[in-house]
Amino acid sequence: MFAEFNWLEWMTNSPIFLVLIGCSIVTLAVAGERAWYYFGRRGDSDIILENSLRKIRKGDLGDAGRDIESTRHPLGPVVSQLFESKEVNGKPADERLQISLSQQKMLLEKNLGVLGTMAAVAPLIGLLGTIWGIMRAFHSMSLTGSTSPSVVASGVAEALLTTAAGIIIAVPAILLYNHYTRRMNVMLTVAENCARSVRAAILETVN
Repeated sequence: MFAEFNWLEWMTNSPIFLVLIGCSIVTLAVAGERAWYYFGRRGDSDIILENSLRKIRKGDLGDAGRDIESTRHPLGPVVSQLFESKEVNGKPADERLQISLSQQKMLLEKNLGVLGTMAAVAPLIGLLGTIWGIMRAFHSMSLTGSTSPSVVASGVAEALLTTAAGIIIAVPAILLYNHYTRRMNVMLTVAENCARSVRAAILETVN
């Protein structure tokens, strides 16, 4: 069936399938952009934290602060808040850390909502395309007067392709959405834990 199927004609006559193609392009673009962004924000948080704590305990706060600021991992901007002010404890310090964490969360979750939307909407668009295709198939049968089972089956099979296309788009989209959401939560948790460890080390050194 697929070997003799006129894909170009079908896509031309099915605007809903063109919408699904647009959804797939958007999904690929967002997935690629987020993959590149998260790749650039990677970093070995354990090594960074270990080196920083060692320098803090030696009293070299300036060098430790520069090491923290140089990392692209979210812990860099978050922990740097502790070195930008003399006050590292108390409510103001906690507020600065929470603001920094919120800013990093906004950067990390950028465009993730698009992936979630594609995962939810693509199957519905595919189902709409199937309904549209079945209506066109029955309309064509009414015009030709043919009720052959092979004609009906062929029309329904063509209509179901949009549902299949919608599911093909939705499955990778939801997997990528869950993957990046988990990575975001892990990176933010690591950043917060590192900030608490660095703050404790600074307080011990100062006191």
